[in-house]
Amino acid sequence: MSFLQKLNERYAAKAMNGKVVPQEAVDNILEAIRLAPTSSGLQPFEVFVITNPEVKAEIRKIAWNQPQVTDCSHLLVFAAWDHYTADRINYMFDLTNEIRGFKNEGWENYRQMLLGAYPNQDPEVSFAHAARQTYIALMAAMTQAVYEGVDSTPMEGFDNAALDKILGLGEKNLRSTALLPLGYRDAEKDWLVNLVKVRKPMDKLVTTIK
Repeated sequence: MSFLQKLNERYAAKAMNGKVVPQEAVDNILEAIRLAPTSSGLQPFEVFVITNPEVKAEIRKIAWNQPQVTDCSHLLVFAAWDHYTADRINYMFDLTNEIRGFKNEGWENYRQMLLGAYPNQDPEVSFAHAARQTYIALMAAMTQAVYEGVDSTPMEGFDNAALDKILGLGEKNLRSTALLPLGYRDAEKDWLVNLVKVRKPMDKLVTTIK
C-alpha cells in the first residue's frame, strides 16, 4: 500500500480496546520519531512512553477525560526543551562529529552561529521553536503507526502545566506539547471509525505561483 493510501487510511481513533501493541511495533514507531527531521538536527525534545495504568489515569483527569489516554496500550508524551542552552547544542554537534568521525569547518562555524544566537533568545521564543519540531516527529510516529497496523490519536487537549507536574518535566527543563495514545480501535464505541475522511479540496488548499 502506498504512502498516500496509508495517510488516507489513518484517522484519530476515538475509542481503543486496551489490546497491547507488540513491542516491536512500538520500537519501530519510536525509531520513526528518532529519524524525523528537526531544525539544525538538534532534536530539541524528548518522548516519554507511559504504560503504567495509574499514571495514565492521572493524565486522563487533566486531558478532558478522553478515554484513549487510559484505554491505549502505550501513551507517548512529547516534551520540548524549555530553552536552547550551550550544553544542549554542543551535545548534538559533538555527537555528530563523533559518529561521522571528523570535524567540518563549515559545521563548526554553524555551531558557533547557533551558540551565538539560540541561548540568548527569550525562553518563550526558544520553547515555541522547539515545540514546533515535536509536531514533525508526531507526524512521523502517526504514519509509522499506520504501517504497523496500530491506531493513534494526536492530542493537544490537556492541561500542559498539570502534565508537566505529573511527569516532573520542569526538573528536566522540558515542557509537554502533545500526547499520542497508541493502540487498537474499539469499532463498536468509535463514532468516527466508519465516517468518510474530509479534507479541503486541493484548490482551496494549494496556490501555485508561477
